[in-house]
Amino acid sequence: MRGGPIVMRRARLRAIVAAFALATLSATPTMAQEAPNQVVGTWRMVSAHIERADGTRIAAYGNRPSGLLIFAPDMHYVEVLTNGDLPPFASGVRGEGTDAENRAAMASSIGMFGTYTVDADGAFSGNRVEGATFPNWIGNVRTTRELRLVVDGDTMTEQFTRPDGTQIEIVFARVR
Repeated sequence: MRGGPIVMRRARLRAIVAAFALATLSATPTMAQEAPNQVVGTWRMVSAHIERADGTRIAAYGNRPSGLLIFAPDMHYVEVLTNGDLPPFASGVRGEGTDAENRAAMASSIGMFGTYTVDADGAFSGNRVEGATFPNWIGNVRTTRELRLVVDGDTMTEQFTRPDGTQIEIVFARVR
């Protein structure tokens, strides 16, 4: 045989090491794999509705809602939701809107950022608001009791319950 006894011993040694490694791996209990994060990625708002306690349902961000919700792999999120029907300010200057323009802009948009968590199955389990255009939310921690996000393929449905009991449902499509 070519290479002689040294080559044979090396081949036999490699075979023994490979067999030992395979036996060790098959005898070791496998570690549970972490479920993939279901919400990570960029989501575009498709529709948004408010359902009041009396059962009336209205568009939350006008007839042309516009917005993104981004969940980063490092467990941070940013959400900006706006009313696509809102006209531009007459002055053309952000800080110089009329009282009515400012009121309409504030009432029909929200921006926030913070951190989020997922459970062992990779499903959304809560968030903490670090900053928001509505300052009352800053520092709030929301669990699935107030905020539920359910992913079904490339569609995510957000259901949020305001402190007054008003329900908001927002449907997002995953951005590819």
